[in-house]
Amino acid sequence: MEILLVEDNTLIGDAIVGQLSASGGHVDWRQSVGEAIAAVNEQSYDCVVLDLRLPDGHGLSVLSHIRERSGITPVLVLSAFDQMTDRFAAMARGANAYLVKPFSLGDLEYRIASLVADTRRSPLRGANQRD
Repeated sequence: MEILLVEDNTLIGDAIVGQLSASGGHVDWRQSVGEAIAAVNEQSYDCVVLDLRLPDGHGLSVLSHIRERSGITPVLVLSAFDQMTDRFAAMARGANAYLVKPFSLGDLEYRIASLVADTRRSPLRGANQRD
């Protein structure tokens, strides 16, 4: 499974990469909006795990770019923003799931697996992807 992780906190990023790699996933870790957009332009991913607060902008701009580029790539937003308005804003932009920090690595792994499985079962798979 190819996963793009967009997270600027090195402790959180290291923990996620360790957990997902130990389960057999390949994690491409980026730490900024610019790096994430470049990665999405270069490669397709099975899932994107996206922080909202990044050093060079807001993660929602990455989410918008992903949705313009490939309609069904699942995106799990990972954020310290815990207000319902933050969740609604992310979901309105096309997020598939929203997980508030702090979180369990096991919960994160389960949610990623569920999102990827749902996407693979989708009859639209391939029809809406431009990657």
